Amino acid sequence: MKAPRNKIYFISDVHLGAPALNNNAERERLFVQWLDEIKHDAAALFLMGDIFDYWFEYRKVVPRGFTRSLGKIAELVDSGIPVHFFTGNHDIWVFDYLPTELGVQVHYHEMRVSFNNKKFFLAHGDGLDPYDTGYHFLKKIFTNRFFQWLFARVHPNLAISIAHGWSKKSRLDKGMGDDFKGPEKEGLFVFAKSVLENEEIDYFIFGHRHLLLNLPIGNNSHYINLGDWINHFSYGVFDGESFELKRYIK
Repeated sequence: MKAPRNKIYFISDVHLGAPALNNNAERERLFVQWLDEIKHDAAALFLMGDIFDYWFEYRKVVPRGFTRSLGKIAELVDSGIPVHFFTGNHDIWVFDYLPTELGVQVHYHEMRVSFNNKKFFLAHGDGLDPYDTGYHFLKKIFTNRFFQWLFARVHPNLAISIAHGWSKKSRLDKGMGDDFKGPEKEGLFVFAKSVLENEEIDYFIFGHRHLLLNLPIGNNSHYINLGDWINHFSYGVFDGESFELKRYIK
């Protein structure tokens, strides 16, 4: 007898192909293994941003690699499991390839959705931190169609080299083990509190910060940061009653 597909899975910050890391093949193998295991009871899968360390789609070209991950995601979709992909700051340039070839549903902005009468606020988290004004400016450039058109004129070999060089100098290379800054200084936590001033949310689900957190916020809400697939090998699952953060250890 088949297990019922009644669980909602969430994962973020896999950073497939990250040039600052030397275990990319092993991390992808574990990611694909995890995808293969959850397909038996998953009602939906939410990929919450920075699944790829770099992604840019030219009209006829997409980045090399990730074949096993892309194939397994397509398998989940083909089996009837909805897969949602939120763009992060590392894979912000996802356009039509993933929805066309894999059948995933791409989200460029935050999303509110209800599961079993529980209201979820979903976002990667980049651009929501009220204190991160420098990135707010960069995101406007990265999402500007004219600048995207200009970047598409750069040969893929050079463009990917530039992107990998940027990534090596990013927080990923310097380490993502930042501690929670506290309820008044943690930008995404402050943002979540501001949302609760106007509406009721049961669960805020974020990636981006690479922290593994499930904290109470407000009267009856929870602030979730999903961790990453670099240090924590973590994910979240909602079974219809409660949300749980887990680590995938094999």
